[in-house]
Amino acid sequence: MKKTIVGISGDVGSFSSQAAEEYTRKNDIIDYETAYLITVEDVLEQLDNNKIDIGIFPIENSNGGIVIESINAMSKHIFKIKKIFEIPVVHCLLTKPGIDKEDIKTIASHDQALKQCKTYLKRKWSETNLEETQDTAKAAKQLSKGELKNNTAVLAPETCATLYGLIVMEKGIQDLKFNFTNFLAVEK
Repeated sequence: MKKTIVGISGDVGSFSSQAAEEYTRKNDIIDYETAYLITVEDVLEQLDNNKIDIGIFPIENSNGGIVIESINAMSKHIFKIKKIFEIPVVHCLLTKPGIDKEDIKTIASHDQALKQCKTYLKRKWSETNLEETQDTAKAAKQLSKGELKNNTAVLAPETCATLYGLIVMEKGIQDLKFNFTNFLAVEK
């Protein structure tokens, strides 16, 4: 029997990765492989080209609202929605080891993460540059590999700290204590 290929809009450790784990567990999909496709456009393109069986990506957050990237990509593709489901989203501020709060000049993350932590960022980091990236987990990976400057912090899931050798400077920094994102599981 063929393995199910689940394509997600994120890197290893992303919220989309967590959503895929939740979806496969709840739907008893045991024999599967995850394709880390980073963007929603890439997920839907791979679905169109029969490279993946299921696509999973975020559509709306309880605080950040509609995921514009998803709407733009969805407008270009034809697919069937298998399921709409939600997962809790807890953001962390991650840094390289040895970096102090005073060292941080830039905070990088996906647009949605920046939106979901907007009040926190204004209150605690008003003088810090904000930089949009394609994905929360990809930003964490880039920081760990030196592709982002050492004086950069990222907003990402806590699992990224362990995966990429980063330090959790603060946890639960999203503006809403109960922060949820709705995800779509789609097929051709």
